[in-house]
Amino acid sequence: MAPRQTRQRILDGSLSLFNTRGEPNVTTNHIADELEISPGNLYYHFRNKDDIIEQLFSRYEARMDDALAAPDGRLPGLEDIWLQLHLVFECIWDHRFLYRDLVEILSRNRRLRIRFARILKRADDRARLVIRGMSQAGIIRASAAELDSAATNILVLSTFWLNYAAIRGDKDEHAAIRDGIVQVMMLLAPFLRDAERVHLNNLTQAYLD
Repeated sequence: MAPRQTRQRILDGSLSLFNTRGEPNVTTNHIADELEISPGNLYYHFRNKDDIIEQLFSRYEARMDDALAAPDGRLPGLEDIWLQLHLVFECIWDHRFLYRDLVEILSRNRRLRIRFARILKRADDRARLVIRGMSQAGIIRASAAELDSAATNILVLSTFWLNYAAIRGDKDEHAAIRDGIVQVMMLLAPFLRDAERVHLNNLTQAYLD
């Protein structure tokens, strides 16, 4: 197998093990055994487990940046936020070990701690931009303080919803993502104009059906 294919296989296998068993419970020997390769072969591609985690974080970071991209050349609407939340929640689910073991991972890796803080900052900036864009478009009606508070609530709920769902015992990925998206969208409901509130209710009903 070509080195590039082996490296990709190690990353994919590590991600699966981290997600299912929890990162603290997985060693490089576990990864090598699961992939049926020698530890030496694994260390040829990665220095240690933290090196693997950093490479997985880079993939997560690139995907999250794509998910946070704003609509091009126009103000956002409810459907834009709905789609963006789908992309964000799916990215978090596919890299859920980062969130479930967040304190453990970031406490021992300063570089990742800084990079994760930057992602949160970008997500916060994007949430505020989207909320203000909806205000400019006349979709929502709120004060500047209310807009900033709503943006923060959206960020916090989106970041930790799947952790909450896991602790609650939810096993269905799609249901957890669906419920999280609806919960976030409901944060906007009090600020929506009447027509947009009806639109949101219709979107929600169609989504849950």
